Amino acid sequence: MIIETIVVGMMETNCYIVGDESTKEAFIIDPGSDYKKIKNIIDKGGLKPQAVINTHGHGDHIGANNNFDLPVWIHGADAEFLQDPSKNLSGALGFLLKTKAASRILKEGEVLTAGRVKLEVMHTPGHTPGSICLKGDSAIFTGDTLFCEGIGRTDLAYGSEEDILSSIKEKLFILPDDYAVYPGHGPCSTIGHEKHNNPFIS
Repeated sequence: MIIETIVVGMMETNCYIVGDESTKEAFIIDPGSDYKKIKNIIDKGGLKPQAVINTHGHGDHIGANNNFDLPVWIHGADAEFLQDPSKNLSGALGFLLKTKAASRILKEGEVLTAGRVKLEVMHTPGHTPGSICLKGDSAIFTGDTLFCEGIGRTDLAYGSEEDILSSIKEKLFILPDDYAVYPGHGPCSTIGHEKHNNPFIS
């Protein structure tokens, strides 16, 4: 599996390009900004993006959606965030961000395929109502649900501390300890490391 990480925008969001080494088919996860940086990696690798997947609808994860001539996939509970600056928080940052509407509404348990790469949708509400994680064979892309020794903010509108902790404990922490964690911000980790070292989760 190809995994390319591009840190984008003023919030230093991790955009991931995840693809199949043989077919070069790929997904773009959370293109929050810096279209040219992302496009350069795609072109350099000869990759063939199939869709943009947003792990949730905040502006720092969706900002470059419109730059790609690709369908946008997001969970239904966050679909309105794409075109509502008050929900995607761009209004609070001084600009009004509206991206194209979702062309596919993702649901718990769906398996998304790019070549031989398969990503399972896990609905993990808490940071936002429609936050998702994307589980591969040995790695999981956690958006702003789980970070290295941290969790996503729940003090913003539509956040829930109770929900995010339940999502992490009941869905993520049942995965094998050696599962790699690729978060929406900051360095990578593993499920085992977070079980034993994340101060936000007892």
